[in-house]
Amino acid sequence: MFETPFHMVGTIVTDPILRRVGDQQVYKFRVASNSRRRTPEGNWEPGNSLFVNVNCWGRVVDGVSGVLIKGDPVVVVGTVYTSEYDDKEGNRRSSVEVRATAVGPDLTRATVRIEQRKRTEDEVEPSAEATTDEDPSDADEGAIEGEALPLTA
Repeated sequence: MFETPFHMVGTIVTDPILRRVGDQQVYKFRVASNSRRRTPEGNWEPGNSLFVNVNCWGRVVDGVSGVLIKGDPVVVVGTVYTSEYDDKEGNRRSSVEVRATAVGPDLTRATVRIEQRKRTEDEVEPSAEATTDEDPSDADEGAIEGEALPLTA
């Protein structure tokens, strides 16, 4: 209920790891967001950095696992929280983590090809099943169902 919404644009800085926790899968990786600022002389200099551990669960795992790699520019949306734990020496530690609700490529720094995953019958919303009076022959040739459409930034 009192979750903190969060969004971040950054770069994946670790190799993503797919793990099983009980009967669920979690896909984990770390993202860095680096700012730059302009000096009074007009030059750019590095600003602050933010490193966040990203945890993907449920349907997000289906979309990102096997697709994202270290170095990919991403946009992450989710909720942020602090995870506390004891390290090997018994010291209390904490890390900033995000439970992702959506992860996608940063299209200002990447060109992608979207391939929508097939939905099962129970995932189809009633509005998606609505029929139209349009003639299917009037549709764009590139918009054939199941065919990926290229996007460029």
